[in-house]
Amino acid sequence: MEYTKEAGEKSTVKLTIRFTEEEWQEAIMAAYKKVRGKYTVPGFRKGKAPKPVLENYYGKGVFFEDAIDILYSEHYYDILEAERDNFLAIDDPQLSLGDMKEGEGIELIATVPVRPEIDMDAYTGLSIRKYDYKVTDADIAGSIAKALSSRAGKAEVTDRPAKYDDTVNIDFKGFVGLYQFPGGSAEGYDLVLGSGSFIPGFEDQVVGMSIGETKDVLVKFPDDYQGGEDLAGKDARFEVKVNSITEKVLPDLTDDFVKANLGCDTVEEYKIQLRTRLEKQAEEQSKNDTENSVVDELVKHVQGDIPDVMVEREMDSAMQRYDQQLQMYQGFSLDDYLKYMKQDKAQFRENFRTNALNQVKASLAIQYIIKKEDIKATDEDLEAEIAKRAAEVDKKPEDMSYTDKQKDDIRDGIVIDKFLQFMMDNNDLYTLDDSAPAAAPAAEPPAEE
Repeated sequence: MEYTKEAGEKSTVKLTIRFTEEEWQEAIMAAYKKVRGKYTVPGFRKGKAPKPVLENYYGKGVFFEDAIDILYSEHYYDILEAERDNFLAIDDPQLSLGDMKEGEGIELIATVPVRPEIDMDAYTGLSIRKYDYKVTDADIAGSIAKALSSRAGKAEVTDRPAKYDDTVNIDFKGFVGLYQFPGGSAEGYDLVLGSGSFIPGFEDQVVGMSIGETKDVLVKFPDDYQGGEDLAGKDARFEVKVNSITEKVLPDLTDDFVKANLGCDTVEEYKIQLRTRLEKQAEEQSKNDTENSVVDELVKHVQGDIPDVMVEREMDSAMQRYDQQLQMYQGFSLDDYLKYMKQDKAQFRENFRTNALNQVKASLAIQYIIKKEDIKATDEDLEAEIAKRAAEVDKKPEDMSYTDKQKDDIRDGIVIDKFLQFMMDNNDLYTLDDSAPAAAPAAEPPAEE
């Protein structure tokens, strides 16, 4: 087998793979042995007819397609491995036959979509935002308040109207005009005021109601409401009765409380540990957001055509990740979500296109700079990283066991770290006054384009 390569159009490489007559005949024989059981010939048991008999009965080319598949599978991926420093295939090739003359072997042509060769108008001297989140006393107080609230008790309220953060037990019936719509009524429903559980305006009007009071709550369904019954944008009236009111009773922050609930012996020790934890989180978030800022800036400077197949594959991956997040955090699948929201899957998928394109550009930009600047992970770098990981688990480096694949992954991580350090050292970083960020929600749909 011999092959030649040449650049094709639109980020493709044309491989012309030539097989000798001997290799071609061996492949035909292998195909005969593999698939002969599918064919029957009068006078022979199924799968027992000799190769010449089958070729005479079904035609000389009966095994050609299977023979080509055998040659392709045996040699194509070896060629990709041999050419990995020259190009990277990003999708299956388009196959066609070249010269095919009796007694002279066969020529197979593979048009391979490859990672494009991009250019960048700049990647140094850029102005890039650096994040530096600070933990304030207000952040500490807020975390303490959440810890106390999560362990709060409840007490019945009888001497005042309902206020925000109370839990009210209510009966309600919903009407559009004189029509009482399905799903808009309940008895004995517990609602936390201010939680945003009901449509806008509902909870605000329940605030101030007293036990036993009945009131008409007037609201308007949002224009994008997806709850069924064609209620979007319509005015509605809810007859609401308050049955009971309960309020949170926060525990006192004492040494006994933190010892029993928060794993510390004293309040002061808890505050110190809390600050340390929040500062570590803020430092990690600062690092992540700065790295994202670097990548976001690089995307703006990528020049060159991006193959559609790369974007489509990234969109598929984004859809898969979103489905996994929904199942993990919400307990239902993407298909169930789309059915409930009455959205078309293909249209929903389009929401990921812009982000997918930017992700592909970012990956290409990073690889471009790594290659251009000859950023590598040395054996010494690998040893240092393994020693670091060993120290973190109180082991000796020689006691750490990694497969070759795992070591390659470690090297890749080292290269990315070096790339990011290169970007920090060779660009203009600026900071703004950043407070510690709030935790992000587990899964949200992408913004509509």
